[in-house]
Parts: sequence; C-alpha cells; structure tokens
Amino acid sequence: MLHGVDVSAYQPSYDTDGLDFVLIKSTEGRTYVNPRLDAQVKRARDAECVVGFYHFLWPGDVADQVDYFLSKTPEKAGDLLAVDWEQTGGGTRASNADKDRFIRAVKEERPGHRVLLYCNRSFWLNHDTTSYAGDGLWIADYVSAGKPRIEADWRIHQYTDDPLDRNVADFASVRALRDWAAG
Repeated sequence: MLHGVDVSAYQPSYDTDGLDFVLIKSTEGRTYVNPRLDAQVKRARDAECVVGFYHFLWPGDVADQVDYFLSKTPEKAGDLLAVDWEQTGGGTRASNADKDRFIRAVKEERPGHRVLLYCNRSFWLNHDTTSYAGDGLWIADYVSAGKPRIEADWRIHQYTDDPLDRNVADFASVRALRDWAAG
C-alpha cells in the first residue's frame, strides 16, 4: 500500500515525509477555488509525490462545474482528477446522474488523466445506484487502512481524518501508481 493525504483550505500546510501521493481540493460548485491551491501543489510537487485534484460537486449545472474545475485546476500529465460526491453544507447532494455526467465529461475533456470518484461508505451503499466510479473508487471509511467495508473494487481508501485525511492506495509501488495515472 502507498500512503497519501488529501488536503483543502483547512490545511494551511502539511508534512510530506513518508507520502507517496497528495490529493488537493481544487474547486467547488461554480464559484469556489481553494485559496491555498498553489502552495499545496508546490509542496506536493517539490516532494515528488503523485498529485491529484478534486472538485466538490454541487447539484445541477454539471457542464459549468466541469468547465470551472478544469479551468482552475493546474493539472499536468500524470495527475489524477476526481469528483467529491457527498452532502453539501446546505444538506443537498448531486444526483447519481450528475455524478456520472461529471466523471464522463472530465474523462472526455482530459482523456490523458485517470478520473476517480470520491465518496464515503454511506453514499456508496445508500445513494449510489450506478456503481460508476470512472477509473476508480476513492472510498472514505474510517476503519483499518486498506480494509474498507465495501464489496466493490477500490483504488484509494481514506481511513481517517485525524489529524488530517489520510489515505492508502492499492498499488505495489509509486512507479505502478505513476504508470497507472499516466494512462
């Protein structure tokens, strides 16, 4: 298993010692950009980590959200892209159709990138009806690292949020992850 973290504006800094990958919140909806994005990307790239970016999906306006995410995200070849599908602060959530359209549109616009679905175990088991996760599932389930309580195949497991979101990736080596990410 490889080790990584995911960060957002709530983590002004993070330690890269022992990390193989870093997933960074880029955008949300059609108006929010992570104000710490550039510094977080620089830290991850300077540490030679595999880098990924995610967009927090709001209901509706999927095409606009895809355009916004891709226009604001400083991705380069070999970076991972993901959609974060969970309940919004307002208590709503994007539909399965929105989630699937977002993933498909990003894959179409960025065919050289792997596109993942991030969701928690409850969403996967209780809200997902299509089992579509693009190129891989990034599942949040706060149990032992690498042992999420789901039947589906997964690529990344977020296993804790203390003191920050920690993840493992199901790859034998960093080279294997880089090769997979390069498509």
